[in-house]
Amino acid sequence: MTAPRLLTLHDQGDLADAEPDTMRFRLYHLPARLAKHARRRWLRIETTWPWAGAFTLAWRRLTTLPAVT
Repeated sequence: MTAPRLLTLHDQGDLADAEPDTMRFRLYHLPARLAKHARRRWLRIETTWPWAGAFTLAWRRLTTLPAVT
């Protein structure tokens, strides 16, 4: 759990040095729906969820990492 936290949430205040249980509670149990439309999948995150911004920031940072060669 340390690698994703260090790669994506190093500047997110209370999540920067969070324990694995805290990360699991806040980011992995997210209130969202997975919808399919036109052969694509969309993750619809509840906007009132307090850690929605942190989750989308972490997702953006992980998807922009270069591929392993």
